[in-house]
Amino acid sequence: MTIDRRKFLATTGALAGAALLPGCSTIGGTENGFVTREGMKLMRDGNPYRIVGANMWYAAWLGADAPYGNRARLTRELDRLQAAGINNLRIMASGEEGPLKNSIKPGFTNEDGTDNTAQFDGLDFAMAEIAKRGMTAVLVLSNFWEWSGGLQTLLWRATGDYMDMGDPAHPWPAFPDANAPFYASSQARALYDEHLRKIVTRTNSITGIRYVDDPAVMSWQHANEPRPGGTDGQIAAYEESYYDWIDETAATIRDLDPNHLVSLGHEGTMGANGSEEIVTRAHRNIDYLTAHIWPLNWSWVSGDDLPGTWPTAEKNTRDYLEVHERLARDLDKPLLVEEFGFPRDEEAYSPDTTTQFRQRFYGEIYDAVEASWDNGGPIMGSNFWAWNGEARAAHPDAKFRDGDLVYMGDPPHEPQGWYGNFDTDEGMLSLIRAHAKKGGLA
Repeated sequence: MTIDRRKFLATTGALAGAALLPGCSTIGGTENGFVTREGMKLMRDGNPYRIVGANMWYAAWLGADAPYGNRARLTRELDRLQAAGINNLRIMASGEEGPLKNSIKPGFTNEDGTDNTAQFDGLDFAMAEIAKRGMTAVLVLSNFWEWSGGLQTLLWRATGDYMDMGDPAHPWPAFPDANAPFYASSQARALYDEHLRKIVTRTNSITGIRYVDDPAVMSWQHANEPRPGGTDGQIAAYEESYYDWIDETAATIRDLDPNHLVSLGHEGTMGANGSEEIVTRAHRNIDYLTAHIWPLNWSWVSGDDLPGTWPTAEKNTRDYLEVHERLARDLDKPLLVEEFGFPRDEEAYSPDTTTQFRQRFYGEIYDAVEASWDNGGPIMGSNFWAWNGEARAAHPDAKFRDGDLVYMGDPPHEPQGWYGNFDTDEGMLSLIRAHAKKGGLA
Protein backbone atom coordinates (compact mmCIF):
# COMPACT_ATOMS: atom_id res chain seq x y z
CA MET A 1 0.00 0.00 0.00
CA THR A 2 1.26 3.46 -0.86
CA ILE A 3 -1.53 5.15 1.09
CA ASP A 4 -1.80 4.24 4.75
CA ARG A 5 -4.37 5.37 7.23
CA ARG A 6 -2.66 5.15 10.59
CA LYS A 7 0.77 3.59 10.36
CA PHE A 8 2.31 3.04 13.74
CA LEU A 9 5.66 2.43 15.31
CA ALA A 10 5.58 -1.29 16.09
CA THR A 11 6.45 -2.07 19.66
CA THR A 12 6.41 -5.22 21.72
CA GLY A 13 6.21 -6.10 25.34
CA ALA A 14 3.43 -3.89 26.67
CA LEU A 15 4.09 -2.74 30.19
CA ALA A 16 2.67 -5.17 32.70
CA GLY A 17 1.33 -4.44 36.12
CA ALA A 18 -0.09 -1.01 35.32
CA ALA A 19 -0.98 0.97 38.39
CA LEU A 20 -4.69 0.87 39.05
CA LEU A 21 -6.08 4.34 39.35
CA PRO A 22 -9.46 5.35 40.73
CA GLY A 23 -12.19 5.81 38.15
CA CYS A 24 -14.43 8.79 37.65
CA SER A 25 -17.30 9.21 40.03
CA THR A 26 -20.21 7.03 39.05
CA ILE A 27 -23.14 8.71 37.36
CA GLY A 28 -26.43 7.09 38.19
CA GLY A 29 -29.04 6.24 35.56
CA THR A 30 -32.23 8.31 35.62
CA GLU A 31 -35.37 8.49 33.52
CA ASN A 32 -34.27 11.45 31.39
CA GLY A 33 -32.90 9.80 28.27
CA PHE A 34 -29.26 10.64 28.99
CA VAL A 35 -26.69 7.89 28.63
CA THR A 36 -24.88 7.48 31.94
CA ARG A 37 -22.37 5.15 33.55
CA GLU A 38 -22.70 2.72 36.42
CA GLY A 39 -19.41 0.91 36.93
CA MET A 40 -18.70 -1.11 33.80
CA LYS A 41 -22.16 -0.47 32.37
CA LEU A 42 -23.57 2.26 30.18
CA MET A 43 -27.14 2.97 31.19
CA ARG A 44 -30.11 4.77 29.69
CA ASP A 45 -33.39 5.23 31.52
CA GLY A 46 -32.45 2.57 34.04
CA ASN A 47 -31.49 -0.09 31.50
CA PRO A 48 -28.12 -1.21 30.11
CA TYR A 49 -27.38 0.74 26.93
CA ARG A 50 -26.00 -1.65 24.33
CA ILE A 51 -24.40 0.04 21.36
CA VAL A 52 -24.58 -1.18 17.79
CA GLY A 53 -22.92 1.73 16.11
CA ALA A 54 -21.21 3.16 13.07
CA ASN A 55 -18.75 5.91 12.29
CA MET A 56 -20.16 8.62 10.04
CA TRP A 57 -17.67 11.46 10.40
CA TYR A 58 -19.23 13.54 7.61
CA ALA A 59 -22.77 13.87 9.04
CA ALA A 60 -22.39 17.61 9.73
CA TRP A 61 -21.09 18.19 6.21
CA LEU A 62 -24.16 16.60 4.68
CA GLY A 63 -26.31 18.49 7.17
CA ALA A 64 -25.09 21.91 6.06
CA ASP A 65 -27.52 24.14 4.18
CA ALA A 66 -24.75 25.03 1.74
CA PRO A 67 -23.57 24.03 -1.74
CA TYR A 68 -21.53 21.19 -0.25
CA GLY A 69 -24.36 19.88 1.93
CA ASN A 70 -27.01 17.29 1.10
CA ARG A 71 -29.70 17.08 3.75
CA ALA A 72 -31.89 14.76 1.71
CA ARG A 73 -29.06 12.24 1.45
CA LEU A 74 -28.32 12.54 5.17
CA THR A 75 -31.90 11.60 6.07
CA ARG A 76 -31.79 8.64 3.67
CA GLU A 77 -28.55 7.40 5.20
CA LEU A 78 -29.90 7.71 8.72
CA ASP A 79 -33.02 5.79 7.70
CA ARG A 80 -30.84 2.99 6.29
CA LEU A 81 -28.77 2.82 9.44
CA GLN A 82 -31.83 2.82 11.65
CA ALA A 83 -33.31 -0.03 9.61
CA ALA A 84 -30.10 -2.01 10.18
CA GLY A 85 -30.44 -1.60 13.96
CA ILE A 86 -27.79 1.08 14.41
CA ASN A 87 -28.45 3.18 17.52
CA ASN A 88 -25.24 5.23 17.86
CA LEU A 89 -23.11 7.29 15.50
CA ARG A 90 -19.65 8.74 16.01
CA ILE A 91 -19.41 12.01 14.11
CA MET A 92 -17.01 14.92 13.77
CA ALA A 93 -17.99 18.12 15.57
CA SER A 94 -14.82 19.83 14.41
CA GLY A 95 -12.73 20.52 11.34
CA GLU A 96 -9.94 23.06 11.05
CA GLU A 97 -8.90 24.50 7.70
CA GLY A 98 -5.24 25.29 7.22
CA PRO A 99 -2.17 24.45 5.15
CA LEU A 100 -2.22 20.66 5.56
CA LYS A 101 -2.70 19.28 2.08
CA ASN A 102 -4.91 16.32 3.00
CA SER A 103 -7.42 18.18 5.19
CA ILE A 104 -11.11 18.32 4.32
CA LYS A 105 -12.50 21.65 3.22
CA PRO A 106 -14.67 23.31 4.29
CA GLY A 107 -14.20 23.00 8.03
CA PHE A 108 -15.98 24.26 11.11
CA THR A 109 -13.35 26.99 11.19
CA ASN A 110 -11.85 28.73 8.18
CA GLU A 111 -8.11 29.03 7.62
CA ASP A 112 -8.04 32.37 9.45
CA GLY A 113 -9.74 30.79 12.46
CA THR A 114 -13.16 32.36 11.92
CA ASP A 115 -16.27 30.19 12.12
CA ASN A 116 -17.99 28.61 9.15
CA THR A 117 -21.51 29.07 10.48
CA ALA A 118 -23.02 26.77 7.85
CA GLN A 119 -21.02 23.89 9.26
CA PHE A 120 -22.20 24.53 12.82
CA ASP A 121 -25.77 24.61 11.49
CA GLY A 122 -25.03 21.36 9.63
CA LEU A 123 -24.16 19.73 12.94
CA ASP A 124 -27.43 21.04 14.36
CA PHE A 125 -29.41 19.47 11.52
CA ALA A 126 -27.58 16.16 11.85
CA MET A 127 -28.20 16.03 15.59
CA ALA A 128 -31.87 16.89 15.13
CA GLU A 129 -32.27 14.01 12.67
CA ILE A 130 -30.31 11.63 14.87
CA ALA A 131 -32.59 12.50 17.78
CA LYS A 132 -35.72 11.93 15.67
CA ARG A 133 -34.66 8.33 15.17
CA GLY A 134 -33.92 7.65 18.83
CA MET A 135 -30.20 7.39 18.13
CA THR A 136 -27.36 8.93 20.09
CA ALA A 137 -24.06 10.41 18.93
CA VAL A 138 -20.49 10.72 20.09
CA LEU A 139 -19.31 14.22 19.15
CA VAL A 140 -15.59 14.39 18.37
CA LEU A 141 -14.02 17.76 19.21
CA SER A 142 -10.76 17.51 17.22
CA ASN A 143 -8.45 15.06 15.45
CA PHE A 144 -4.92 13.84 16.03
CA TRP A 145 -4.67 13.12 12.29
CA GLU A 146 -4.51 15.58 9.44
CA TRP A 147 -7.62 14.72 7.45
CA SER A 148 -9.82 17.20 9.30
CA GLY A 149 -7.08 19.67 10.21
CA GLY A 150 -6.91 18.70 13.83
CA LEU A 151 -4.26 19.33 16.45
CA GLN A 152 -1.51 20.01 13.89
CA THR A 153 -3.57 22.82 12.37
CA LEU A 154 -4.24 24.32 15.80
CA LEU A 155 -0.52 24.13 16.52
CA TRP A 156 0.16 25.87 13.18
CA ARG A 157 -2.26 28.66 14.08
CA ALA A 158 -0.42 29.10 17.36
CA THR A 159 3.17 28.83 16.11
CA GLY A 160 3.21 29.23 12.33
CA ASP A 161 4.88 25.85 11.89
CA TYR A 162 3.35 22.62 10.61
CA MET A 163 4.16 19.21 9.17
CA ASP A 164 2.21 17.26 6.57
CA MET A 165 1.42 13.65 7.29
CA GLY A 166 3.19 11.43 4.76
CA ASP A 167 5.76 14.05 3.78
CA PRO A 168 8.75 12.05 2.39
CA ALA A 169 11.08 14.53 4.08
CA HIS A 170 9.56 13.58 7.45
CA PRO A 171 8.92 9.81 7.48
CA TRP A 172 6.95 8.02 10.15
CA PRO A 173 6.82 8.62 13.10
CA ALA A 174 7.72 12.27 12.52
CA PHE A 175 4.08 13.37 12.26
CA PRO A 176 2.87 12.06 15.65
CA ASP A 177 6.06 13.43 17.18
CA ALA A 178 5.25 16.81 15.61
CA ASN A 179 1.79 16.75 17.17
CA ALA A 180 3.03 16.11 20.71
CA PRO A 181 4.00 19.79 21.35
CA PHE A 182 0.30 20.66 21.08
CA TYR A 183 -0.22 19.39 24.62
CA ALA A 184 2.37 21.81 26.01
CA SER A 185 1.28 24.83 23.93
CA SER A 186 -0.97 27.15 25.91
CA GLN A 187 -1.88 29.02 22.71
CA ALA A 188 -2.85 25.91 20.75
CA ARG A 189 -4.79 24.53 23.69
CA ALA A 190 -6.63 27.84 24.05
CA LEU A 191 -7.74 27.56 20.41
CA TYR A 192 -8.93 24.01 21.04
CA ASP A 193 -10.75 25.13 24.18
CA GLU A 194 -12.45 27.97 22.30
CA HIS A 195 -14.03 25.57 19.82
CA LEU A 196 -14.96 23.12 22.56
CA ARG A 197 -16.84 25.83 24.45
CA LYS A 198 -18.70 26.97 21.34
CA ILE A 199 -19.95 23.47 20.59
CA VAL A 200 -20.74 22.31 24.11
CA THR A 201 -22.64 25.49 25.05
CA ARG A 202 -24.41 25.76 21.70
CA THR A 203 -28.18 25.82 21.27
CA ASN A 204 -29.35 23.74 18.34
CA SER A 205 -30.66 26.11 15.67
CA ILE A 206 -33.09 23.47 14.39
CA THR A 207 -34.62 22.21 17.63
CA GLY A 208 -33.97 25.10 20.02
CA ILE A 209 -32.54 22.59 22.52
CA ARG A 210 -29.21 23.31 24.16
CA TYR A 211 -26.65 20.61 23.47
CA VAL A 212 -26.13 20.20 27.22
CA ASP A 213 -29.84 19.32 27.53
CA ASP A 214 -30.02 17.01 24.51
CA PRO A 215 -30.19 13.26 25.32
CA ALA A 216 -29.15 12.52 21.73
CA VAL A 217 -25.62 13.48 22.75
CA MET A 218 -24.08 10.35 24.27
CA SER A 219 -20.65 11.77 24.94
CA TRP A 220 -18.21 14.53 24.15
CA GLN A 221 -14.92 13.18 22.84
CA HIS A 222 -11.58 14.96 23.22
CA ALA A 223 -10.31 14.03 19.76
CA ASN A 224 -10.00 11.25 17.24
CA GLU A 225 -7.12 9.01 18.35
CA PRO A 226 -5.05 11.46 20.44
CA ARG A 227 -1.61 9.89 20.92
CA PRO A 228 1.03 11.22 23.33
CA GLY A 229 3.58 11.17 20.48
CA GLY A 230 5.30 8.80 18.09
CA THR A 231 8.71 7.80 19.43
CA ASP A 232 9.31 6.74 23.02
CA GLY A 233 11.54 9.75 23.57
CA GLN A 234 8.92 12.25 22.42
CA ILE A 235 6.25 10.51 24.46
CA ALA A 236 8.43 10.77 27.55
CA ALA A 237 9.01 14.46 26.88
CA TYR A 238 5.31 15.32 26.56
CA GLU A 239 3.59 12.60 28.60
CA GLU A 240 2.74 14.81 31.59
CA SER A 241 1.46 17.58 29.30
CA TYR A 242 -0.65 14.96 27.55
CA TYR A 243 -2.26 13.85 30.80
CA ASP A 244 -2.75 17.46 31.84
CA TRP A 245 -4.61 18.22 28.59
CA ILE A 246 -6.80 15.13 29.02
CA ASP A 247 -7.69 15.94 32.62
CA GLU A 248 -8.23 19.67 32.11
CA THR A 249 -10.37 19.10 29.04
CA ALA A 250 -12.51 16.56 30.90
CA ALA A 251 -12.94 19.03 33.77
CA THR A 252 -13.90 21.83 31.37
CA ILE A 253 -16.52 19.69 29.64
CA ARG A 254 -18.03 18.58 32.94
CA ASP A 255 -18.11 22.15 34.20
CA LEU A 256 -20.04 23.23 31.11
CA ASP A 257 -22.18 20.10 30.82
CA PRO A 258 -22.81 17.83 33.81
CA ASN A 259 -25.35 15.74 31.88
CA HIS A 260 -23.15 13.92 29.39
CA LEU A 261 -20.30 11.44 29.38
CA VAL A 262 -16.72 12.33 28.50
CA SER A 263 -14.62 10.08 26.26
CA LEU A 264 -11.06 10.34 24.96
CA GLY A 265 -11.20 8.65 21.54
CA HIS A 266 -8.04 6.65 22.15
CA GLU A 267 -6.95 3.64 20.07
CA GLY A 268 -5.67 1.67 23.05
CA THR A 269 -2.19 0.28 23.45
CA MET A 270 -1.43 0.71 19.73
CA GLY A 271 -1.79 4.44 20.28
CA ALA A 272 0.63 4.34 23.21
CA ASN A 273 3.56 2.35 21.80
CA GLY A 274 2.31 -0.75 23.58
CA SER A 275 2.01 0.81 27.04
CA GLU A 276 -0.88 -0.37 29.17
CA GLU A 277 0.23 2.10 31.81
CA ILE A 278 -0.33 5.08 29.49
CA VAL A 279 -3.77 3.81 28.51
CA THR A 280 -4.75 3.33 32.16
CA ARG A 281 -3.47 6.72 33.28
CA ALA A 282 -5.01 8.54 30.31
CA HIS A 283 -8.47 7.23 31.26
CA ARG A 284 -8.30 8.11 34.96
CA ASN A 285 -10.80 10.96 34.54
CA ILE A 286 -12.60 9.58 31.48
CA ASP A 287 -15.97 7.83 31.69
CA TYR A 288 -15.27 4.85 29.42
CA LEU A 289 -12.42 3.25 27.53
CA THR A 290 -12.21 2.91 23.78
CA ALA A 291 -10.29 0.54 21.51
CA HIS A 292 -9.67 0.84 17.77
CA ILE A 293 -8.58 -2.14 15.68
CA TRP A 294 -6.97 -1.89 12.22
CA PRO A 295 -5.40 -5.20 11.13
CA LEU A 296 -4.29 -4.02 7.67
CA ASN A 297 -2.81 -0.71 8.85
CA TRP A 298 -1.06 -2.50 11.70
CA SER A 299 0.43 -5.14 9.35
CA TRP A 300 -1.46 -8.00 10.95
CA VAL A 301 -2.83 -8.90 7.53
CA SER A 302 -1.76 -8.41 3.93
CA GLY A 303 -4.28 -6.98 1.50
CA ASP A 304 -3.00 -9.11 -1.38
CA ASP A 305 -3.13 -12.30 0.70
CA LEU A 306 -6.08 -12.10 3.04
CA PRO A 307 -6.59 -15.90 3.14
CA GLY A 308 -2.97 -16.60 4.04
CA THR A 309 -2.61 -13.86 6.64
CA TRP A 310 -6.07 -14.04 8.18
CA PRO A 311 -5.03 -16.40 11.04
CA THR A 312 -2.60 -13.77 12.35
CA ALA A 313 -5.24 -11.03 12.15
CA GLU A 314 -7.76 -13.27 13.91
CA LYS A 315 -5.40 -14.10 16.78
CA ASN A 316 -4.15 -10.54 17.22
CA THR A 317 -7.68 -9.17 17.19
CA ARG A 318 -8.76 -11.57 19.92
CA ASP A 319 -5.66 -10.79 21.97
CA TYR A 320 -6.17 -7.03 21.60
CA LEU A 321 -9.76 -7.30 22.74
CA GLU A 322 -8.75 -9.40 25.74
CA VAL A 323 -6.11 -6.87 26.84
CA HIS A 324 -8.50 -3.94 26.69
CA GLU A 325 -11.33 -5.83 28.33
CA ARG A 326 -8.94 -6.56 31.20
CA LEU A 327 -7.93 -2.89 31.44
CA ALA A 328 -11.59 -1.88 31.52
CA ARG A 329 -12.33 -4.39 34.28
CA ASP A 330 -9.37 -3.11 36.27
CA LEU A 331 -10.69 0.45 35.98
CA ASP A 332 -14.32 -0.65 36.52
CA LYS A 333 -15.38 1.22 33.40
CA PRO A 334 -17.18 0.34 30.16
CA LEU A 335 -15.30 -0.36 26.95
CA LEU A 336 -16.41 0.48 23.42
CA VAL A 337 -14.72 -0.85 20.30
CA GLU A 338 -15.50 2.44 18.62
CA GLU A 339 -13.44 1.95 15.44
CA PHE A 340 -12.70 -1.25 13.59
CA GLY A 341 -12.06 -1.64 9.89
CA PHE A 342 -11.08 -4.27 7.37
CA PRO A 343 -10.60 -4.15 3.57
CA ARG A 344 -12.85 -5.74 1.02
CA ASP A 345 -11.64 -8.98 -0.50
CA GLU A 346 -8.38 -8.54 -2.47
CA GLU A 347 -8.30 -5.02 -1.00
CA ALA A 348 -10.65 -3.79 -3.71
CA TYR A 349 -12.58 -0.52 -3.46
CA SER A 350 -15.61 -1.11 -5.67
CA PRO A 351 -18.99 -1.92 -4.11
CA ASP A 352 -19.26 -4.71 -6.69
CA THR A 353 -16.56 -6.73 -4.92
CA THR A 354 -17.07 -9.23 -2.12
CA THR A 355 -16.57 -8.82 1.64
CA GLN A 356 -15.97 -12.38 2.86
CA PHE A 357 -13.03 -11.53 5.12
CA ARG A 358 -14.53 -8.27 6.32
CA GLN A 359 -17.55 -10.24 7.48
CA ARG A 360 -15.28 -12.64 9.35
CA PHE A 361 -13.50 -9.73 11.02
CA TYR A 362 -16.74 -8.01 12.05
CA GLY A 363 -17.87 -11.39 13.36
CA GLU A 364 -14.86 -11.50 15.69
CA ILE A 365 -15.76 -8.07 17.12
CA TYR A 366 -19.46 -8.83 17.40
CA ASP A 367 -18.81 -12.20 19.07
CA ALA A 368 -16.72 -10.48 21.74
CA VAL A 369 -19.37 -7.80 22.27
CA GLU A 370 -22.17 -10.34 22.54
CA ALA A 371 -20.18 -12.45 24.98
CA SER A 372 -19.69 -9.39 27.14
CA TRP A 373 -23.40 -8.57 26.96
CA ASP A 374 -24.20 -12.12 28.07
CA ASN A 375 -21.69 -12.36 30.94
CA GLY A 376 -21.89 -8.82 32.33
CA GLY A 377 -18.49 -7.81 30.97
CA PRO A 378 -17.36 -4.26 30.20
CA ILE A 379 -17.72 -4.28 26.38
CA MET A 380 -20.96 -2.38 25.87
CA GLY A 381 -20.82 -2.21 22.10
CA SER A 382 -18.98 -1.14 18.99
CA ASN A 383 -18.93 1.29 16.06
CA PHE A 384 -17.70 -0.05 12.73
CA TRP A 385 -15.66 2.15 10.40
CA ALA A 386 -17.46 3.32 8.46
CA TRP A 387 -20.71 4.03 6.63
CA ASN A 388 -20.47 4.91 2.92
CA GLY A 389 -24.13 4.36 2.15
CA GLU A 390 -25.18 5.49 -1.30
CA ALA A 391 -21.93 7.36 -1.98
CA ARG A 392 -19.71 6.13 -4.79
CA ALA A 393 -16.20 7.16 -5.74
CA ALA A 394 -16.33 10.14 -8.09
CA HIS A 395 -13.25 9.08 -10.08
CA PRO A 396 -11.99 5.77 -11.54
CA ASP A 397 -8.82 5.91 -9.43
CA ALA A 398 -10.95 6.11 -6.23
CA LYS A 399 -9.10 9.24 -5.13
CA PHE A 400 -10.86 12.19 -3.51
CA ARG A 401 -10.18 15.56 -5.10
CA ASP A 402 -10.74 19.03 -3.68
CA GLY A 403 -14.26 20.08 -4.53
CA ASP A 404 -15.73 16.56 -4.53
CA LEU A 405 -19.01 16.46 -2.64
CA VAL A 406 -19.71 12.74 -2.45
CA TYR A 407 -18.58 12.26 1.14
CA MET A 408 -18.19 8.74 2.42
CA GLY A 409 -16.75 7.00 5.46
CA ASP A 410 -13.29 6.81 3.93
CA PRO A 411 -11.76 10.24 4.65
CA PRO A 412 -10.48 12.31 1.72
CA HIS A 413 -6.85 11.22 1.98
CA GLU A 414 -7.81 7.55 1.57
CA PRO A 415 -9.04 5.46 -1.37
CA GLN A 416 -12.76 5.99 -1.57
CA GLY A 417 -14.27 2.61 -0.79
CA TRP A 418 -11.33 1.20 1.19
CA TYR A 419 -13.04 0.52 4.52
CA GLY A 420 -16.57 1.90 4.26
CA ASN A 421 -19.72 -0.18 3.85
CA PHE A 422 -22.05 0.64 0.96
CA ASP A 423 -25.84 0.47 0.96
CA THR A 424 -25.61 -2.52 -1.41
CA ASP A 425 -23.33 -4.58 0.86
CA GLU A 426 -26.10 -6.99 1.81
CA GLY A 427 -23.75 -9.48 3.43
CA MET A 428 -22.45 -6.79 5.76
CA LEU A 429 -25.92 -5.41 6.46
CA SER A 430 -27.29 -8.87 7.27
CA LEU A 431 -24.46 -9.39 9.74
CA ILE A 432 -25.09 -6.02 11.39
CA ARG A 433 -28.85 -6.64 11.60
CA ALA A 434 -28.29 -10.04 13.22
CA HIS A 435 -25.94 -8.48 15.77
CA ALA A 436 -28.45 -5.71 16.51
CA LYS A 437 -31.18 -8.33 17.00
CA LYS A 438 -29.04 -10.12 19.58
CA GLY A 439 -28.68 -6.79 21.37
CA GLY A 440 -32.43 -6.27 21.32
CA LEU A 441 -32.17 -3.39 18.86
CA ALA A 442 -33.71 -4.86 15.71
